[in-house]
Amino acid sequence: MQRSEYTEDLHYLRLLARQFPTARATYAEIINLQAILNLPCATEHFISDVHGELEAFTHIRNNCSGVIRERVRALFGHELDPRTQADLCTLIYYPDEKLDLMRAQGDLLPEWYYEVLVHLVNLARTLSDAYTRSHVRKMLPDDYGYIIDELLHVSLGAASAHHAYHKSILESVIQTGAAEDFIRSIAELIKRLAVDTLHVVGDVYDRGPRADRILDELMAWGNVDVQWGNHDIAWMGAAAGSEVCMAQVVRTCVHYDTLGVLESSYGVSLRELALFADATYAHEPGTRRVHRIEKAINVILFKLMEQAIARHPNWEMADRCLLGAIDLEAGTVRIGGRDWPLSTTDFPTLDPAHPSELTAGERRVMDGLADAFADSDRLRRHVQFLFDHGSVYKVCNGRLLFHGCVPLDADGSFSTLVSDGQELRGRAYLDYVERMARRAWHTHDQLALDWMWYLWCGAHSPLAGRVMKTFERAYVADEAAWAEPQDPYFDLTRTPEVARLVLAEFGLVGPHARIVNGHTPVHEVDGDTPVRADGHLLVIDGGFCAAYHKTTGIAGYTLIADARGLRLKAHRPFHGVTAALTANEDIASAHESIIEDASEAPLRVNDTDTGAAIRGQIAELEALLSAYRAGILAER
Repeated sequence: MQRSEYTEDLHYLRLLARQFPTARATYAEIINLQAILNLPCATEHFISDVHGELEAFTHIRNNCSGVIRERVRALFGHELDPRTQADLCTLIYYPDEKLDLMRAQGDLLPEWYYEVLVHLVNLARTLSDAYTRSHVRKMLPDDYGYIIDELLHVSLGAASAHHAYHKSILESVIQTGAAEDFIRSIAELIKRLAVDTLHVVGDVYDRGPRADRILDELMAWGNVDVQWGNHDIAWMGAAAGSEVCMAQVVRTCVHYDTLGVLESSYGVSLRELALFADATYAHEPGTRRVHRIEKAINVILFKLMEQAIARHPNWEMADRCLLGAIDLEAGTVRIGGRDWPLSTTDFPTLDPAHPSELTAGERRVMDGLADAFADSDRLRRHVQFLFDHGSVYKVCNGRLLFHGCVPLDADGSFSTLVSDGQELRGRAYLDYVERMARRAWHTHDQLALDWMWYLWCGAHSPLAGRVMKTFERAYVADEAAWAEPQDPYFDLTRTPEVARLVLAEFGLVGPHARIVNGHTPVHEVDGDTPVRADGHLLVIDGGFCAAYHKTTGIAGYTLIADARGLRLKAHRPFHGVTAALTANEDIASAHESIIEDASEAPLRVNDTDTGAAIRGQIAELEALLSAYRAGILAER
């Protein structure tokens, strides 16, 4: 080639040459990348709607939605009986607890240690086949990295020339008293190898008591991404400085009795709110303190909501301003042209002339909460993680991941929302609200902060997708007023045509393009199914929240994508670690998995988005190699 043919890319090639300064280094990397393209496709694990349920989340994470059990069965099915296989799985899920139980039963014998270590190493070696050796080394624990690396990459079989060498390693581990620590390290490595990427499709927060611990586990896991749910965005908005989001978060924690997350985990004191509630609402007979606190924060929340709505007429949410629609003398509230009886008329801080104004006492409560949220370092670290590893949606490997919906009109077209003089719809709208969320975190301006609350509950919020009736559920006894209209998306995308329209908006076409949704529990007990629109839509609300189990008839779904294809996994409710230990009870349901998109041949890295990126790198390296060979660039 002539030098002129390289002119446009010469600057980039010079930069690339700093990393690969010789032709030998360049083609060595090309060979390495070509080899990676032919590795098996690594496993992706999709979960959603964790909702603070730490035990169930930890178990799903530990067993990788049954992947580990499947691999144990495939590897040891002809060698170990089902009970021994189950014991091995439980040891991998809960090594500390299982070892303690076996110690109490007197079962921790040297021969058991040796046998189980051989099984664990063989399993880890099989799982490591999906990765390069250098990638596996990065996962190895610091203390045992060299030992495990030796054990993983040569067979432990009796016919192996290294058998005596490896046998002596394991015997030394046992003799030095390190067996249990070694088992813990191998078990953690197996869980890391079993799943390469964890996708959390929204709603880590609320309802359950330990969202903070779940975020700690996610931060320690490694390759994780989060598609924000409406419950997540409320906490993110509160941490960013939105007062209405703060009030919403406090209200949710009071309502679901998860105040420990706020007070113990994040250091957000509710003392000022409790004192205000006692002083303001104590005269209403028959109320407990928690009810007074909930009522106090409810009224503050509704006032702040109405202030935000007034600032944004483009949201078209004036019908949600209900404080001014209360008739205290009649004991009613006017909603949708009808007067509904209130369950209480005790609203001592409500000024009918200025219904959205906070009283001095309510202002003191919010000032204290604002300081407490701003001072919570742990909350800031968790929210920073959600911004760093999260987004409104993600497109990967032919799948569109998001928590709620892409707002649609009744005719199936994308809904339009006007903001900053722009008409926003479809992907452009989702991109806009993500920019607003990030702006709220960095600049804290009122417009962006207000959008955080809108994303929690706005009529066209892609994270919520429904009109929330918080006021009605709190103060209108007639449940006919509680119905929360959903965005047409949820019904319309049951048809292939609309699902394909949504996918095409994000650049995904073809029979294997999929939407992966959370947010809406699948009511299997009523005949509902998570596979919709001829397989173009998969709903994986994890059903972790125990409150849903009676109405759904199941503990939800998770999704596994690996070299065999795409599999939807159904789950029973988790009955706790004790049941898992003593009875080897797992979360899989009777219909363990649904083969949704099985592949005729094992998928390779070449078939993924990572493969496309690697092919691009190879093309760039080949251009660099040509430049070296043509004398356009000099080797160093």
